[in-house]
Amino acid sequence: MNFMPNDLQNIVFKKGLVGYNAYQVEDVLQKVVEDLAELIRDNTKLKEKLTDEQDKLKYYKSIENQLQNSLIIAQQTSEEIVANARKNAENIVKEAELQANQIIEEANRGVLGIRFEYERLKREVEAYRAKIESIIQSQLKSLQTLNEHDNMDSKAV
Repeated sequence: MNFMPNDLQNIVFKKGLVGYNAYQVEDVLQKVVEDLAELIRDNTKLKEKLTDEQDKLKYYKSIENQLQNSLIIAQQTSEEIVANARKNAENIVKEAELQANQIIEEANRGVLGIRFEYERLKREVEAYRAKIESIIQSQLKSLQTLNEHDNMDSKAV
């Protein structure tokens, strides 16, 4: 990002004899500052949301590890128990694996959704920055043209 909101607020345009409507330029700059500040806030919120989702994913992976450890203990114990106990232990293990996989899949879907949204917003911010840069360059060209005309007029006099 080339400009922060404070940078845009501090831009000073030179005024020529024919000039331009300073109020319009200031109004445009104020809107650019507001929009850019809003995009920055949105981006920050999305980053925080992504961090929260990553924390949830870590939590669910921790649960998965705990479930896997429980599975090992259940398998060792099941060898010592009668046939009915073995069948019950296998059912518990299958349910735990299904739940762990469901939790992981849900968390991964959430993280992917956040990442897609983050990338989309990043592209929008870049497009907006390019648009603003184009507007500013156009304004600078207009000022240069005005200055050239002023210089030609002063040489003609």
